[in-house]
Amino acid sequence: MGIQEYWIIDYLGLGGRRFIGNPKQPTFSVYQLIDGEYQVKLFRGGECIESPTFPELKLTAQQVFAKGN
Repeated sequence: MGIQEYWIIDYLGLGGRRFIGNPKQPTFSVYQLIDGEYQVKLFRGGECIESPTFPELKLTAQQVFAKGN
């Protein structure tokens, strides 16, 4: 479908270790389509989220997770 970027927000850290790492913890995942394959960047806690689609975004992962509770 050619979707250039999508996000998965696991604010409870319930996803599989393959997707959110080990130890499991709340994770904000940004998937970007590069050369026909999706590459992922994971953000946690106070890390500032980076999005090529929204370069002006100034949120940390923790700020997003706080809105989910």
